[in-house]
Amino acid sequence: MINLFNLKECVFSNMTVYLCSILILTSCNISSSNMGNTIDIQGHRGCRGLMPENTIPAFIHAVNLGVNTLELDVVATKQSVVIVSHEPFFNHEISSDPNGKEINKENEKTFNVYTMTTSEIKSMDVGLKVHPRFPLQKKMSSVKPTLSEMVSAVELHVELNNLPKIRYNIEIKREPQNDEIYHPKMNLFADLVCNELESLGILKRTTVQCFDVETLKYIHNKYPKIDLVYLVMNTNPFIENVNNLGFIPAVYSPYFKLVSNELVKYGNQNVMKIIPWTVNEEEDIMTMLDLKVDGIISDYPDKVIEIVESRKARE
Repeated sequence: MINLFNLKECVFSNMTVYLCSILILTSCNISSSNMGNTIDIQGHRGCRGLMPENTIPAFIHAVNLGVNTLELDVVATKQSVVIVSHEPFFNHEISSDPNGKEINKENEKTFNVYTMTTSEIKSMDVGLKVHPRFPLQKKMSSVKPTLSEMVSAVELHVELNNLPKIRYNIEIKREPQNDEIYHPKMNLFADLVCNELESLGILKRTTVQCFDVETLKYIHNKYPKIDLVYLVMNTNPFIENVNNLGFIPAVYSPYFKLVSNELVKYGNQNVMKIIPWTVNEEEDIMTMLDLKVDGIISDYPDKVIEIVESRKARE
């Protein structure tokens, strides 16, 4: 297996890209689970329970585990660079400044990605700090990659190791009150992400997800070929949520405790997949499988894969 964990930044043809500085050949076996899964197993932020979230090492590791889909979040800079990050700032739980000093909750929002250059973003570490909620997460020096860098690294890894094509589930992190403060205006943000997916050549293998109904409606009207995911954490009846959206999304993605038999039945009747988030405990994973959801988003995709394969073996 060829590992792409050690990457250095360089400039080629006036574009900043990540190139491999070290290619480590090992005899590790890579799971082929994603070739036979009947359920869409998605690695949340790569595999947050195992590796630093939303980093290239996390995505590569998730691919090697055998996920079908890489789930991730994107924000943007004022220079229209799409950055892989859950927050539009450097979260105190995972971040250290260029001098190695830990970011704290009081000052985290001053490290606003929207106001930073790419080089400034790359000077911040998001992989060495022990995560308070994921203590088993492997620690390593890591940075927030651009979407282009992340996709290029994953696609190269898949190609070099003769793995099945991976899918992407990309969340646009937009909150209306933060337009032009932490991210571009809604339409500019959506256009930026959708056009980049097209230029990267992964549009047909990508779903775009969002909690923000306005963003989803805009993309649905302007880019009708893009499969959209409606992220939900409110407790409104699901039919009310769908009616508010105004169209049937490709995927309805609620917090897992909101999944019911009625929701799954409605999804089946309306060609709308049900893929809950974020399902980490073994009992909850089994409950979701019993409800026959179409996919599971998890910080521990290895757990989901193990349970799914165990069930298949007993069939």
